[in-house]
Amino acid sequence: MAQEKGSENSPLSLSFSGSGFLSLYQLGAVKALRELAPEILQSAPRVYGASAGSLVAAAVVFQTNLEDVAKVMLETAAEARKTILGPFYPKFNPLKNLLRSLQQLVPDNAHQLATGRLHIAVTRLSDLKNIIISDFNSKEEVVQVLLCSCFVPYYCGLVPPSFRGVRYIDGGCSNFHPFFSLKSILTVSPFTGEIDICPRDCPVSHFCIQISHASFQLSLENFGRLIHALFPPQTTILTQYYCQGYKDATCYLNQTDKMFKSPFKKTLKTTVRCRILKRHCVDILH
Repeated sequence: MAQEKGSENSPLSLSFSGSGFLSLYQLGAVKALRELAPEILQSAPRVYGASAGSLVAAAVVFQTNLEDVAKVMLETAAEARKTILGPFYPKFNPLKNLLRSLQQLVPDNAHQLATGRLHIAVTRLSDLKNIIISDFNSKEEVVQVLLCSCFVPYYCGLVPPSFRGVRYIDGGCSNFHPFFSLKSILTVSPFTGEIDICPRDCPVSHFCIQISHASFQLSLENFGRLIHALFPPQTTILTQYYCQGYKDATCYLNQTDKMFKSPFKKTLKTTVRCRILKRHCVDILH
């Protein structure tokens, strides 16, 4: 699929699927792209994201420190694991934690950087129609749209957030992976499917289905990832997802070496680099 997309003279847009706590996988992929082929991120004319994938898309557009975003995800996951009910414990409020973090991480000129380039998928509550928002008048509007895209009903609360007087819920409900089928887009997802950068499960199972504008391979591994996306596992496992995203993005770059002519072959070997990443990721919370 990657070989059919774009050319050296036509920069690719980026699209990040819904991912829950497995957005750490996507952060690992972005880290690899930022270190090994930064021109892909810098030249992307549009960056799409749905649900937690919108947070990764925003990190690309705003050139946010990825370690800060990973720390937010790991801290929220640790908070969710404190009780037997996990994220469904009444006092657990992921949106409150997210709001506080976004206010610190999103730059003051976010609306200028995001308008026309950052495209966030949300689902309008009144008719469950998918809406792509890419026009912002202030930093506060950017933050509010990100909150809307990440609001999973009941999981994040009962009253959805609003943007310009209209209430929206999780963008993944109606558009899990924005424009993933277009040839001019580089797609990233923690779920195996017909995606450019994603985990590669056992080739015995090739059957993929399309649900909510996304591609999923029917496999036990994908089912396990879905559980981890909603019910975060231990930090060591989340760190493995982070490293896997880095490795899979590197594999993608190896396959498209002639297309992008990136200097990634001059960097540390992927296995060595991932060991360093894993040790560093475990230390992020300390």
